[in-house]
Amino acid sequence: MLLIECPNCGPRDETEFHYGGQAHVPYPEDPYALTDKEWAEYLFYRDNTRGLYAERWSHSLGCRKWFNAVRDTVTYEITTVYPMGQPCPVDLRTGERIRTDADPDAEATAGSADSAGSASAQSADTTSESEVGR
Repeated sequence: MLLIECPNCGPRDETEFHYGGQAHVPYPEDPYALTDKEWAEYLFYRDNTRGLYAERWSHSLGCRKWFNAVRDTVTYEITTVYPMGQPCPVDLRTGERIRTDADPDAEATAGSADSAGSASAQSADTTSESEVGR
């Protein structure tokens, strides 16, 4: 049994939730300009990574609200839950928390970061913000 932590209701059994697919998939700016192949790729092609993966979930038998979660596809462990519209707070490649202005103590959680790590975290925040809501 998988226990999923709803950000509104707390931990609940997985049977109360519905999987919503990969999180942060940006909607095409002009979908009418896409070819059939490009539209099909937007609709059906998703990452299939081994390890950390950002997903959308709906608490369909509870508060009925959508949220995002970071789940390890190897162990099924959900490491982070965060609201829709927020950028992913975790670097999916390394598993480290991304420091944001809204989270001043994330630096302590992420450990010491060199300047290259900080630059990649900032670019990840920028990318995530453009993909909000999908």
